[in-house]
Amino acid sequence: MLMEHIFTNNIKAILKKNFGKNAETVFEKSLLVQYLNEKTRSANRGSKARGSFANLYAIYVIIEDYIEKKYDKKGDYSVYEGALFSNLFARQRELPFGSKLQNHALNNRMNSEFQKYFPNSEYIPILRNLETNRYWINENLLKITVSKKSYNLATSIIEIIDEYIQTKQDAFLRFVKSCEDLQKIGTDTPEKVEEFILNLLAPNVDARLFEIVSYSILKYYYHDQQIYWGFEIDKLNKENLQLYKTGRTNANDGGIDFVMKPLGRFFQVTETLDFKKYFLDIDKIQKYPVSFIIKSVEPTEDILQKIRENASKTYSITAIIEKYMSCVEEVINIPTLIFRFKETVKQNYLNKVLDEIILQSKVEFNYEDYNEE
Repeated sequence: MLMEHIFTNNIKAILKKNFGKNAETVFEKSLLVQYLNEKTRSANRGSKARGSFANLYAIYVIIEDYIEKKYDKKGDYSVYEGALFSNLFARQRELPFGSKLQNHALNNRMNSEFQKYFPNSEYIPILRNLETNRYWINENLLKITVSKKSYNLATSIIEIIDEYIQTKQDAFLRFVKSCEDLQKIGTDTPEKVEEFILNLLAPNVDARLFEIVSYSILKYYYHDQQIYWGFEIDKLNKENLQLYKTGRTNANDGGIDFVMKPLGRFFQVTETLDFKKYFLDIDKIQKYPVSFIIKSVEPTEDILQKIRENASKTYSITAIIEKYMSCVEEVINIPTLIFRFKETVKQNYLNKVLDEIILQSKVEFNYEDYNEE
């Protein structure tokens, strides 16, 4: 039994437009359409719901290449030399919400997830040649036969993903509009602004929004804290702590999301408790201490204990585990962020935190580009 949700209606409308009375049969027979149905659950849950773009975009860019070469209409796709990885990867990052995507979906993650949903399927969606770095869509999943008539779903798949992108964009634009409305009335009704921001500190919030809100809160939490430093005891400098966001893309930043000046503290935002992710981030910067901001309401002591216990199952050497754990400078969970947010409110920085959320959101989601469109 296929699980339906609000966006399922959008999918079926597109299939109805393209396949008429056979639309329902296409929906039931196509594993690729069923996969899209699973991946688009968050479409109508608003901007706070996590979007599923990485795996969808992996399919999207390869099918887009398939259509551009007109294989959906004619020709023998089996003799095609394949799409270059570099072109597909670049195209992914041009798509809305795609600027931070990495290569995992194209390389394996999409296929792996597809197999979890459909363990009995004899096909995987993405085919690749590791030696040439060329990619293909599995045409067996694009072609469906209904009443002895063969249909190619390539164009429909693109239309469904485009519809999902548009729905998520609309949700985000409504989010920014809500922020801007609060910005106008913030002085008169600060409690509404405070409640709005607190609602963004939740485990189900989109990962990018959580990172933006975390940064905005911590920036002003540390804003008035001062340190004294210098090279001579009688010539010390007094300086406020400043938090900097390192950029929009993760490609070459060593896994670091925020950097604090002048202490040189590194902050990484994450939503996983997989110790391998933490250890990888620590390895990237040669075991330099990192503070982890974790999208979890679990107590920090429990989080650290889980990381240590899971690491112990993989590493049998205690010294190795302790070396990595010593590099976890601080764990900041959602309750800690809430406490620090309330401290910034006491310091009268509520509206500045909201301003920062709006600013960073517009940068992160190419807000000006959407307005131009």
